[in-house]
Amino acid sequence: MPTALAIFAHPDDIEFVAAGTLLQLARRGWTLHYLNLCSGNGGSVQMDSSTTAATRLVEAQDAARLLGATFHRPIVDDLELTYHVDTLRKVASVVREAQPGIVLTHSPQDYMEDHMNAARLAATAAFTHGIPNFRSDPPRDAYFHDVTVYHAMPHGLCDPLRQNLRAGLYVDTAAVHERKRSALAAHACQKHWLDVSQGMDSYLVSMDEVSRAVGRLSGCFEHAEGWRRHLHFGFSSSEVDPLREALGEDCVVDEIYEAGLQLNS
Repeated sequence: MPTALAIFAHPDDIEFVAAGTLLQLARRGWTLHYLNLCSGNGGSVQMDSSTTAATRLVEAQDAARLLGATFHRPIVDDLELTYHVDTLRKVASVVREAQPGIVLTHSPQDYMEDHMNAARLAATAAFTHGIPNFRSDPPRDAYFHDVTVYHAMPHGLCDPLRQNLRAGLYVDTAAVHERKRSALAAHACQKHWLDVSQGMDSYLVSMDEVSRAVGRLSGCFEHAEGWRRHLHFGFSSSEVDPLREALGEDCVVDEIYEAGLQLNS
């Protein structure tokens, strides 16, 4: 059975930008795996670090259940996610356990380091899937079928220097939007935190707005998630696009993005 693994930084990141795509894959028989690399311990002005982490762990487990995904425990605390070999070994172990054909992760360009480091770690961990001499922690055997990495749209749909970004592929998430919303609502403690720290009047409304904004970029979907496909060298034997192949009419290629790739080649 084909498998997709979401590797993101914090509890609720998956729900904001990737859960709709996961649910669309699940409707087609894909097995889902869910990994937040950070504990979420920084996400409160009301609870201390350990209480916040414990609360967010339970909420993330609930969200994964709502998505029908296998849950993998976080590895480090917030803002302690660095590109380090010890962390890479742990992420590689999860990749080898899940054996995904698709890895979904953050944009390489985003507003904070945890997101960008999660993207680097996810891509490198996927790269090691077929390298038996790279030791994972805990040790797990390498596997040898193709892996394709897709990067989500960044927060604000722009890079850290405020430059707007487009996706290469848009996934129609309208049919699963309410279930995606329910999974995000499982992260109940984040409402106050995001209101205070980032000026989001409601994180559910903010997710709705982003979903519609990406839908407008697609030119055809009411709600959408956007993805940029990682270069296939070292991940697959040839250039493949399993997300597009799996979702068919529920996704559309961004011709403007593709034309830009041709200009740079």
